Amino acid sequence: MSPRKAAALRDDQSLRDHLIATCEHLMAERGAAGFTVRDIARNAQVADGVLYNHFTDKEELLAVALHAHVRNTERALGERPGTPGQDTLEANLRAYLDYALRLHMAIMPAFAGLVSQPKVLARFAELSNPMADGQGLQANLAAYLRAEQRLGRLRSTANPDAAATILIGACHELILPRLYVQGAQPSPNDIPPGYIDGIVTTLINGIV
Repeated sequence: MSPRKAAALRDDQSLRDHLIATCEHLMAERGAAGFTVRDIARNAQVADGVLYNHFTDKEELLAVALHAHVRNTERALGERPGTPGQDTLEANLRAYLDYALRLHMAIMPAFAGLVSQPKVLARFAELSNPMADGQGLQANLAAYLRAEQRLGRLRSTANPDAAATILIGACHELILPRLYVQGAQPSPNDIPPGYIDGIVTTLINGIV
């Protein structure tokens, strides 16, 4: 007997995609931990065992749903800032850091909920990077800085990879303590006044 078709399934959507979308919705609503295969099945309006017709196990579904959650969250933020040669380098870096902070605030709670599920994180790591069209934010930012370097707007001795690490690391430094120490959902209101300007200005000017 073929698996029962979900009542909520769109005509243009496969059952596998429907399960991923359902799991992603639960993840965004509740976090990545604390729901079961039965929860997923009930929300997808399918029998419990249908999941195993499309995924090896719950961990695979969670990893794929987390990947979709990150990708769709970034897509909702709109176009990434920073076009080589346009605006000032400083303005572009401020905009990029603001973008990266908002993205991390939206996706990190799901990752925090999976700390106790290393198999899910291992499965997620096997997938392509969901951010910046497969590059990942850090690599994407470093590529932008190298392009600025070729245009002569960044000195030849600068290290784009190190600069990108500093900016993306600033996101983790601000957000992770709120998640793991305070147990709070991070929001843009948590960005201290001058945080973005201070980091970017220091990076642009360098220190002695």
